[in-house]
Formats: sequence, structure tokens, C-alpha cells
Amino acid sequence: MATRSGIPLPLLALAAGAFAIGVTEFVIMGLLMQVGASFGVSTSTAGLLISGYALGVVVGAPVLTLATARWPHKRTLLVLMAVFVVGNIGCAIAPTYELMMAARVVTAFAHGTFFGVGSVVASNLVAPGRRSSAIAVMFTGLTVANILGVPIGTWIGQLAGWRATFWAVALVGVLGLAIIARLLPADRPECGGSSMHDDLRAILRLPVLMGLLMTVLGYAGVFAVFTYIAPLLTQVSGFGARAISPILLLFGGGLVLGNLAGGRLADRSLVAAIFGTLGLLLAVLLVSGPLFTSRVGALFAVAALGFATFSTVAPLQTWVLRQTRGAAESLASSFNIAAFNLGNAIGAWIGGIALDRLGLLSLTSVAALFPLAAIVAAGLAVTLQRSPVARRAA
Repeated sequence: MATRSGIPLPLLALAAGAFAIGVTEFVIMGLLMQVGASFGVSTSTAGLLISGYALGVVVGAPVLTLATARWPHKRTLLVLMAVFVVGNIGCAIAPTYELMMAARVVTAFAHGTFFGVGSVVASNLVAPGRRSSAIAVMFTGLTVANILGVPIGTWIGQLAGWRATFWAVALVGVLGLAIIARLLPADRPECGGSSMHDDLRAILRLPVLMGLLMTVLGYAGVFAVFTYIAPLLTQVSGFGARAISPILLLFGGGLVLGNLAGGRLADRSLVAAIFGTLGLLLAVLLVSGPLFTSRVGALFAVAALGFATFSTVAPLQTWVLRQTRGAAESLASSFNIAAFNLGNAIGAWIGGIALDRLGLLSLTSVAALFPLAAIVAAGLAVTLQRSPVARRAA
């Protein structure tokens, strides 16, 4: 089954699930003040619901992937979407801040394993030469969530209260579950393959670990800047607060285009795609500092940052998939999603330190150190992967 453009319909099912998960991850950013007021906590304390979600992804991705390693992929994805729905209903009805945090963590547990297993499924739905593009199509759901889902979810929350937003997201999750159940083909469980010990051993190979490190470093650089994009636009670029949401649409548009471009480039040459996209991210961060000092420059910087950010997704995800085999592919892919969220946390933390000590204009320069380190890690990873010792160990 495929669309007129040649995209297999099961890929669109995976994108639908990715859209739902992307909305629940990011929509709370626009509702923090409402959530904090509802529970009688400060906005900064409410912000820990974002950190709690990220921690849930980091912990849940490897744990749930190992727990479901021998399940058929379709069953795994359906169970994960069910967990997602239950978690969002829990958020909608949570009577206390603590239970809201617990519900967010439960929801996050589905995140990493969904994208990890989904990447493996997506890559197996197409010919070998189109696997990176297939992964990019799935992640398009996540990018569209930023462009459409988050603004709509925020609007619903402002209109009918933040709990209504989570009810709406739960409904989107139900629709995603139904689409996956209808369109995703059944598959066989992993059997007679590697053991959990073998899977973990595969993850601990140096080329795989270096791939995970590339993801952590690359996205630490992104979030060292993006976490503080609002003060950059208002205090440095001179925009009013109401202009931030429309400007972020440029970031979302860049995410979509960069994601698809990165997938196509990785299909042509994975190594070139890794160095090229990380190099592009480095260049964008280096030039963004001066650009943010003018309004026109800031618009260009935001769009370019979005493009560079998600151009790295398919290449880095494909790298860890190529370094592992069998059931370990899902585990490695899930670890890479966890690495993304770890980079998110590290980048926000380092960016906060730079903001306090060096000021807003220092953020892009400090952030650029991370993709620079990621390029070094990429060089080491390629060297290790091509070495005779690594080939014998594969």
C-alpha cells in the first residue's frame, strides 16, 4: 500500500503516532503558567514537568525496549500508543502536581521506544537505499506537531483550560493507535535471535557509543540556544512578546525541510550526511549571534536553526541502526532517542550557566562548541568503524 507519491501508507501511520507524541512533549511549554496556577506552584516549578518528561524518555527508552524486545513490532507500537493515551488522560485528570508529574513520566516512557522501534519498522518498509528517507518521513510527524499541533493545543488550553488540551491530545493518541492498527502490517516476533546480553553488548561497541555521543553533543548545542529563544528575540532582536509564536513557525518550517533533506542526503552517503549536517549546525550557530542583533537577521537565524537541527536526525538515527543488527537495532535506536533528550537537558543547563555569567549574546558561541565536539566524535566513530579491529568485532 502506498500513496500516489510512492510513500508506503504504513509510514504515514508511524508519522501519525509521532505527531501525537510530539504534541504532548512540547505543548506544555505554552501552558506552564496555567498549570502552575492550577496547582498553586511557581512557573519554574511547573517547568519541571518538562524536565520530568525528558527524564522519563531517557529511562523509559532502554527499559521498555528491552522489555518488549521479543514482541512483534506492531504489538509493541500499539501498546506504546495505549500507554501514551493513558498517560495523557492521567495528565487531564491529575488532582495534584505530584500526580501530574507521575502521569507525564508515564507518558514519556512511550516516547523513546516508539521512535526507536518505529525507526526500525520504517527502515524495513522500503528498499535499502531509501531507509534514511523513510525514517525522515516518520519524524515528519514530530516536526508537524511543532508547527500545527502545539499552537492548536495551546489555543485549546487558553480557550477551555489546560486540562482540555490533554483530553484533546489523548484523543489524537486514540486516532493514532487506530491508524497504526489499520495500516501497519503484522510482523513476526523476534525469536531465536540474540539474547539481551548480546543486544547490550552490541550497544556497547565503540562505533555505536560514539554515534550516541554525536546525538547528545549535537542536540546539546541546539537546546543551549533554543531553550532561551524567547529572551533572545525580545531582549536582543527587539521583537514584542506577541511576535514569538509566529516567528517560531519559521523554526517549525525549517524542521520539516531539514528533516527531509537530511534523510535524502543520508541515503546518498551516510558519512557525508553526518559531517555535512553537523557542520551546517556548527556554521548556523556561529553566525546566529550577530544575526540575532537585527530583526531580519533573527528571522533568518530561526529558520536556519530549525533546518540545521532536524537535518541531523535521519543521519544520526541511521548510523546507530547500521552499527547494530537484529533486535539490537531497536535498542540502539531507542538509546539514540534517549541521547536526544539527554542533549536537551545538558544544553538547557549549560545555556543557563552561560546566560547568567556571560549574557544572552554568548549563547550561540557557547552552543557552537557542542556540534564542534560532535564532529570530532564523528571523525573518531568513522575511524573506529573502518578499522580492521572494528570490522572483525562486527
